[in-house]
Amino acid sequence: MKLLKSYKNRIFCVSHQRNGTTSVGQFFKGFNYKVCDWDLSFKNNFAHLWELGDFEKIFSSRAFRNNQVFEDDPWWLPEFYKVLFHRFPNSKFILLYRHPDKWFKSMLSHSDGKILGNAKRHCKVYRRELDFKKLKLDEGFTSYDELKIDNLLSLRGYDQHYKSLYQTRNEEIIDFFEMHAPEALFHTNLEDPKLWVKLGAFFQIDVSDDFQVHVNKSKK
Repeated sequence: MKLLKSYKNRIFCVSHQRNGTTSVGQFFKGFNYKVCDWDLSFKNNFAHLWELGDFEKIFSSRAFRNNQVFEDDPWWLPEFYKVLFHRFPNSKFILLYRHPDKWFKSMLSHSDGKILGNAKRHCKVYRRELDFKKLKLDEGFTSYDELKIDNLLSLRGYDQHYKSLYQTRNEEIIDFFEMHAPEALFHTNLEDPKLWVKLGAFFQIDVSDDFQVHVNKSKK
């Protein structure tokens, strides 16, 4: 295995949620890379800092400085890959995707049709701010108890809205790297049977043909 020479050469998984982000983290952990996973990002409130635009507070944190691979929130959040690309020019990026219908089905399955995680942030990411504000007004919530909305908004009935955003975002990322640095992005279908072998080859890691990683599978 050939490790990157320093943490100046970071690896960001910018795949949309429900596209193998945790599996990517497990892959690198298995080859002794230092990984900042969702738990560590959550503990350090990185997604909230992204909302505030306080990126330097993320980058100066011990959790960021002490790790080389980054998966899940907030790295996949809208347009953040551009910040990461320019702020850390020697970095590599990973984008996994699948058919929008399968992705949205996984979103529905993961949380029984409810939105995933913080409602206010979810609505910002998926352009449903007006839905959030309307529900907040209808229920009489203030800024102090708006977290109660987390389990009240549904994904159902918004199929095309979500799938269009998902597909457009994936295409935008690929187009961005094709224009600026094709060698910096690894991208393929999540269901590619050679996914892990190809990912290993991209990072000069020897991976056996039968190697498999799959965590956080959707409920049947």
